[in-house]
Amino acid sequence: MSERLSTAGMRLAYAVEAIKGTRPTEGYKYIPEVKSMPSFNPSPNAIQSTTLEETEYHTYVKGLKDLGGALEYSANLTEDLITFWEKMLGEYDTAVSGGKSVWYVVIHPKLTKAIFFVGEPSSIGLNEAEVDAMAETTLYITPNSAPEWADKPTIAEE
Repeated sequence: MSERLSTAGMRLAYAVEAIKGTRPTEGYKYIPEVKSMPSFNPSPNAIQSTTLEETEYHTYVKGLKDLGGALEYSANLTEDLITFWEKMLGEYDTAVSGGKSVWYVVIHPKLTKAIFFVGEPSSIGLNEAEVDAMAETTLYITPNSAPEWADKPTIAEE
C-alpha cells in the first residue's frame, strides 16, 4: 500500500516556454507565500440524454469538466510576493508578445508527477481585512489548457 500523503510541502511554480508550444521541463520558479490551492478534480458535466421512452429516471452522458474559470490561490500578502508577482506579470506579457505561453505546475514533494497547465495571471489585489488576522490576497490564474500529469520539472535556483 502506498504512503498516504499530507499537503505539507506542496508548491506552485511557473516557467515561460523556451520553444513555442512546448511545455518547459526545467527553470520553474516557486511562487512564494501560497497558502491554499484550488481543486484540479472537478466532476464532469452531465448532459441529459433522456428519451421519451424513459418512465422513471433521467439518463446522462459524460460531458466536459469545468475548472470554474480563474483558479484562486490564497497567499500571505508580503512585499516579496508583490515584487515576485509583478515580475511574473512582466514575463507573461513578454512571452505572449513573442507567441509563447506561461506554464504553471502544482508540485507535491512525495509524488513523482505533477499537474501542469497553461495559464494567464491577473494583477494582484488586496483582500478584505479584519482585526487580529493575516494580511492576505488571492492570486488568480485563468487556465488556458486542460491540466495534465507529467514528470516533475526542474526548479530554478532560488
